[in-house]
Amino acid sequence: MKTSLTSILLLLSVTALQLAAKPLEIWISSYTDKAYYESMAELYRKEVDKSFEANVTAYGFAEMPDKLMVSIKTRTGGPDIVQLDEVFYGAFLGDKNVPFVDLTKRVKKAGLDKQLHPKRLGVFTWKNKVYALPQSLSAMMLYYRKDMFKENNIKPEDLKTWDDFERVGAELAEKGQRFMAMDPSFFEVVLRQRGSDLFNKEGEFLPDFEIAVETLEWIQKLSKKEIALMPDRGTIFDPVFFSGDVESGEILCVPGADWYGLDLIQQFSPHMKGEWGFMPLPAWVQKGKPGPRTSTFAGQGLLIYKESKAIEKCWDFMEFVITNKDANAKRFLDGNSFPAFLPAFKDKRILKPHDYFTGDKSMGELLVELADEIPDVIPHHRRPNAVFTIRENTFSNVMYEVATPRDALMELKKLIERKR
Repeated sequence: MKTSLTSILLLLSVTALQLAAKPLEIWISSYTDKAYYESMAELYRKEVDKSFEANVTAYGFAEMPDKLMVSIKTRTGGPDIVQLDEVFYGAFLGDKNVPFVDLTKRVKKAGLDKQLHPKRLGVFTWKNKVYALPQSLSAMMLYYRKDMFKENNIKPEDLKTWDDFERVGAELAEKGQRFMAMDPSFFEVVLRQRGSDLFNKEGEFLPDFEIAVETLEWIQKLSKKEIALMPDRGTIFDPVFFSGDVESGEILCVPGADWYGLDLIQQFSPHMKGEWGFMPLPAWVQKGKPGPRTSTFAGQGLLIYKESKAIEKCWDFMEFVITNKDANAKRFLDGNSFPAFLPAFKDKRILKPHDYFTGDKSMGELLVELADEIPDVIPHHRRPNAVFTIRENTFSNVMYEVATPRDALMELKKLIERKR
């Protein structure tokens, strides 16, 4: 009996050591982030655990959710930690068991419920449970060509509201110059800036239907007046948009979140350093007063897969990455995103002038200023379906006048509500 008990204890000890030594499997959705998390593993080894190992694997932005879904269904080959965009994250919610670890108690114990921006933490909170740690503020700004603004005698302060923007845009259109590029994501952005969203907390789709119709009518008007254009491939996130519309001077500005400027603009237009500026979004006038000067779009979070055999180890690493000063500064300075960790807002490295963008204030200073104005984003398991239907069907049908904004949104509402 004694020998048997000793053998069992030895076996348990060996198994524990094997689990401790096994590298964490971390799935990331871009090669930029792959390099970042490999450097974070190195930093964690240096500052916390010398034996820590991690295999960081990058998959395509859209490929990641498909691969994760297959792993969940087959219960084979899954990650320990996974990085998911807030839209794709919605596909894993619903009435059934969520396949990620509930982080609510850990978040509160670590004080992260007070230290992470509440609006961004809310993006990954479902039925009062926190499932992910948000990586970015994702605050929207208007990126603009400084040289073309100067050439056309436009100043950022001329564009305090969207009414101002429309007036200046109409003047440019008369000269054959488009003002801004936009794609289907712009509908969500403006809807949130106006205080609404695709879903409300009760799960109702397009809860402020008349505001949604009005918003889409206004966007259609920008297109018809030739103030704004849709890129040839229908998206502002394609390298061809930069080599085409941007390079040829077809547009003067483009709306984008913090990560859009830090990552995509610099990645696809590296030679345009110093030519880009940034400013708040023009405000939407509501009840005679200008509203928020920003909105949000997209953003990723870190989640722990429920089937992981190293949940505590995953949490320790994630908490370190989200809270470490150097980790937050590196994420911003390396061109990923502006952090959602509130204490990082005081880091001088993040607040100093950017070497690619120039302006009256640094990008970090403006984002800190706008942080209090970012809106709620309500998560929902039908949100992915709604977002992709808008992108692939609804928006283009309205822009090309196949359907009226009201009819297109009514049809969309019926479709999404039918898929409850």
